[in-house]
This record gives sequence, C-alpha cells and structure tokens, in this order.
Amino acid sequence: MTIREDIREILRSNGETLYHQEDEKLEVKEQFNLAGLADYLKDFAAFANNQGGYLVFGVTDSPWMFQGLNPKSIEQFKKIDPEKITGYLLDIFSSEIRWAQTDFEMDGKICGVFKIEEALTKPVIAKKNETPIKEGEIYYRYAGRTQKIQSAELEAIIQQRIQKNNEQWRNLMSKIAEIGPQNVALLNTEKWVIEGDNAPILTIDEKLTKKLQLIKDGHLSTEGGSTVLKVVGDVVPILGVIQEGTENLLAKYHLSARELANEVKRQLPWIGENKVWKTIQDNRMKVNPEYSVYNFRNKKQEDQYKASGALPSGTPSIYNQKAVDFIVGILKSQESSPQAGEPDP
Repeated sequence: MTIREDIREILRSNGETLYHQEDEKLEVKEQFNLAGLADYLKDFAAFANNQGGYLVFGVTDSPWMFQGLNPKSIEQFKKIDPEKITGYLLDIFSSEIRWAQTDFEMDGKICGVFKIEEALTKPVIAKKNETPIKEGEIYYRYAGRTQKIQSAELEAIIQQRIQKNNEQWRNLMSKIAEIGPQNVALLNTEKWVIEGDNAPILTIDEKLTKKLQLIKDGHLSTEGGSTVLKVVGDVVPILGVIQEGTENLLAKYHLSARELANEVKRQLPWIGENKVWKTIQDNRMKVNPEYSVYNFRNKKQEDQYKASGALPSGTPSIYNQKAVDFIVGILKSQESSPQAGEPDP
C-alpha cells in the first residue's frame, strides 16, 4: 500500500474510537512541537532498528481518537526542513535512517505523519548525547513503546547481520568462481577506481563520460561522428562508468548542515540556528554549486532528480567553507551588535 492508504487505515474508526492502537509499528502523539524533536528522532531510531513504522501526530490516547492538529502544530509541521532532520539524524546516529514526511486531511482534520523505513544496517546506535538520547544507546520499538533494546532483540540483530554478511560473501565467491578470478576486477567505491590483477586501474572523468559512447564485446559504432572509447589489446567486459566519487565531493563540500551552522555560531555566538537556515533559504544557497550540492544516496536518486527535478525526501545538502563565509558576511551586516539569538528548534 501507499503511505496515504496506510494512513487512512491507521485512522480507521471503530465507532468513535480508532480501530488501531499503538504497537511495534505505530506511535501516535496528540500535537507536534519542534521542541520535542529529539524525542521524535529517538522514535525514528527505534522504528529503524525493528521493522520500520509510522509516527502520527493528531491522535489522542484518552479516548483513542483522531482529533487533528491545532493550527500552531500544523504550521510547525509544514515548515520542517527535511535536510535539517536528515542532518540531525546523521549527526546523532551511526547508520542512515530513511524516512518520509507528509500531512493528511480526513473529515476536515489534519494529521502529520513520519514514515520510518527499516534500517539497511543494524543496529542504529546513538553516537552522541542529545537529551533524551544518550551516546552508545540502542533504541528499539516494542509493542506500544520505545525503549533501550533488550538482549534478545540485540542478539537477533547481530545474528541477522552475520547471516547477511555471510550470504553476500557466498554470492560473491560463487560469481567469482563462475567467471574465473583472472577475469574479475573490482570497483573500489572509496577510491573510485577499477582494480584487478590483470586489469589496469581506470578512472573516467564525469565530464568525459557524457561525450563517450562505450563499446562492449568488440562492437564499435561511430554513427554521427560520436566519440568512442576503444579498448586496445585484450577486450574485457566494461564494468561501469565512474562519476566524481563521494570522496572527491566531500573534499570540496566538507560540511554537513549542522556543521555549517556550528561554524557560523562559532564566529557569531549570538546568532540562532533559525537565522542560518533563513539565510540559506533567502539566498537559494542549496541550488547554488558555488556554496552547496545535494549529497544523493546513490546514482539512481541523482538521475531521477536530473530527469524530474523532484528532490527525493531526506536528501541532505553539503556545504563548503565559502558558504560559511557568505552567511557570516550576511549576518554581520544585519547585526550591528551582539543580541540574544533565537531559540534552537
């Protein structure tokens, strides 16, 4: 089912009260408040460490019914910056947490919804203190509650991870045996090179790949005077095209949104984070490669964004030092003397 179909089922009533109650895949809150963000992120981690689930705002638990969000909660929920939430999650937890956000109207009332996916890499561990989150703790979603993981569930996660790792190795070794070790080359996604005992190390610049027509199995086509890459000597299967690697991207844009804000506040201690986010928004810095680029999770996401212009939910931006200098310059011109900063969201 789609997210909206899931929400409609969650809000299905059994008379005046809702049919579904909180369980290992559902947590509800009466209203949404940015001040409680850390509590919500704790639930994010708990759902991710189990099977995923929904965090729904606008439901009361006494009685158990859908009453909707008040205007203030709706306003706060709708102005959430997905990049900011993703930045917090990356900053606080050890593994990626995939999530989506939407609001839903039914019977003239609006609820806010976070959908959290099961983590690809478990366990998700807190790597810093952020009240009520504590460094080193692992949170897990049990029936109707979020708490520190118990030994049985942690042992199950560890065994699943070992089993998955062993299965990946078995599949890899099976493919190598089928192809023959002498015909295998590996794509190193940290260095972004292709390596193998009998293959040269090959790096292709992203700009060059747009001009090339790559050939495979010895078939060469030069229709229309297209530029081609011709392999001289032993022809081996082409493993893929290498874009500018994450390592190179992070070398140019080495600051997450949170690190950017911290650096600005280090230079201007009286400035609240809200002013940093507003400066980024007002000056459209997220879409200006002079200061920032989107850090897509994979090539497929990037290709979809280029084709449709729709940014996948939760895609963070990363920034360079020039962005810090620009924001500091803007804020200095607005602030003639130190003032009390806005409260952190």
